[in-house]
Amino acid sequence: MSSPENETRCGVQSGFCKEEQAKKCTVEPVVIGGMVLDVNAISSIHANPRTTTPGKVIFSLGGVARNVADCISKLEVRPFMISAVGFDMAGNMLLEHWESAGLSIEGIQRHQNIETAIVCHIFDEKGEVAAGVAHVESIEKFLTPMWIEKFKCKISCSPILMVDANLTSSSLEASCQLAAQFNTPVWFEPVSVAKSRRVASVVQYVTFASPNEDELVAMANAVSGKDIFQPIRRDDSSTKLSKESFFQTLKPAIWVLLDKGVKVLVVTLGSEGVLVCSKAEFNLQRLAFKGNQSPYFSKQLYEAVSTVCPKDNIFGASICKSMSNLFAVHFPALPASVVRLTGAGDCLVGGTIASLCAGLDVMQSIAVGIAAAKVVVEVESNVPDEYCLAKLADDARSVYSSATMLLCQSKL
Repeated sequence: MSSPENETRCGVQSGFCKEEQAKKCTVEPVVIGGMVLDVNAISSIHANPRTTTPGKVIFSLGGVARNVADCISKLEVRPFMISAVGFDMAGNMLLEHWESAGLSIEGIQRHQNIETAIVCHIFDEKGEVAAGVAHVESIEKFLTPMWIEKFKCKISCSPILMVDANLTSSSLEASCQLAAQFNTPVWFEPVSVAKSRRVASVVQYVTFASPNEDELVAMANAVSGKDIFQPIRRDDSSTKLSKESFFQTLKPAIWVLLDKGVKVLVVTLGSEGVLVCSKAEFNLQRLAFKGNQSPYFSKQLYEAVSTVCPKDNIFGASICKSMSNLFAVHFPALPASVVRLTGAGDCLVGGTIASLCAGLDVMQSIAVGIAAAKVVVEVESNVPDEYCLAKLADDARSVYSSATMLLCQSKL
């Protein structure tokens, strides 16, 4: 890859987009964040300390942003990735896959000073993570506001910008402020409980956020400036909470984030499904995406899903009272033969973004995202090699038809 000094691509050399440059930009969803090599060590028997254990070691292409972008590409939408890797084995593996898929490496910074991010997970014989080591400092060090600014043109043309919380607060702010200049919706992916707190610096710019319940609580505490929210306690693992109980328990934290500026919260609850929450006044049916029509994206995904998931079906089934200021829709999880859960949340986001870009509405797109997540938990990689569109649409139909509008409330 050529050095930044020699770049002459759109917006790179001058640091800003002129109108004539913007017209030449390809309409692509932009994804900013980590490209990581995952090293997964899986023990076949109980591991003893201070000695080796029989098992297997698997290299997987990872990183939240990379996984999301890879999933998007498998659904016939070409993402533009902004990241950083080094001239090392891990960087070579990540870029080789990216180029073999025909995806642009223009936004991926690469030089000798970068050590490609690597995360090592050690799994026990039950498939649970027993320990892990993350070496991801290069993402924070090299994905700077200056590097991101070089691709202002891409962000200006993008139907949606997705950022992961591996970015520093300053890089998150730079990314979101660029998106705000061009009314580009922003999707914030929290990555982890610790990093999810970085939402505090950009909450007013976020259109979508996709936390699990623990990340949701951490984000709400961060924007509140107080540790006033607590995760759901599951003292008795045999007790299964209802979807209404999940909503009522998490509602105070949900409301804080919506009140601070997040438009749509996609709260993942594992095997309990997904909550999609928004202020009632923010009409999900009218959420528009730039350029999400032919000829920019394939019609196949749109046609396959819209046929079996009628638009506005969920909204038509239950109407909130005009006095309501909050609503939530619950989508069930799909039954699956789980191999491992790594990548499920990323593919949910990737499947949803690809669907939004294809012209599907938010509710249809979430159903596709859940269907996409089901496929990945049944394989060992972070993103499946391919998706069967007919099967994906059928699974999306099952999710969509089982979605429930929970009670809208005017007071918390």
